[in-house]
Amino acid sequence: MTRILRLAAATLTAALIAVPAHAEEITVFAAASLKTALDRVVVDWESRTGDTATVSYAGSPQLARQIEEGAPADIFISAAPEWMDTLEKAGRIDAGSRVDLLGNTLVLVRSGGETPREVPQIDGKLDLKGQLAGGKLAMALVDSVPAGVYGKQALTALGLWDGVQADVAQADNVRAALALVASGEAAMGIVYATDAHAESGVSVAGVFPAGSHDPITYPAALVTGAAARPAAAGFFAELKGDAAQKIFAAEGFSQPPAAN
Repeated sequence: MTRILRLAAATLTAALIAVPAHAEEITVFAAASLKTALDRVVVDWESRTGDTATVSYAGSPQLARQIEEGAPADIFISAAPEWMDTLEKAGRIDAGSRVDLLGNTLVLVRSGGETPREVPQIDGKLDLKGQLAGGKLAMALVDSVPAGVYGKQALTALGLWDGVQADVAQADNVRAALALVASGEAAMGIVYATDAHAESGVSVAGVFPAGSHDPITYPAALVTGAAARPAAAGFFAELKGDAAQKIFAAEGFSQPPAAN
């Protein structure tokens, strides 16, 4: 009987060791353009920690408003500083945790085709109206969603906005704009280089010069109170670590632009 009890105790101990102790679930609110890369980061982190991260992807303004209204997020990653600024002023993020996490590039994509080995830089001589050939130009919301705002800035700086403004099909976020192009519902679109990298149904037709729009910066921060949760603090540290940064780089993200 004693031997049986010892075997039972050993089996129970082994089972307990196999189950992660105090596994936590955290919630991350992230800009839609991060989905492909961040999903990979989450899978890698979960496999090593036993904790779980649920990620809500949408346009940065939509997510910021939800956090401002009390949505239970632990971490926010925006595609532009302005929406992080809004939450910082409202006291909804831990300002001391805020960091510029990533950078990106703005590109013009078309439905189908192949991306040339040397992608041309877009300038004011581009006949964008002619290339649309009566079709639509898909963009994220041009007055609020970062990718749309950057796109409108670039087109305006290059003198192209007035010629195509009536042809713009606005979408709730940049991945929705990308989907319009990939499906052929829009002839062309303006998205991030990382979005084009993630979607085989589009090809890159041109790159917007960095000086034609504000620097593309992805700030990240812990939401107020989340720092006290070990899993939230751990995942936030993971985002800045070498493993995650390699994943982001493989998906086309760059280092964040240097602060002025």
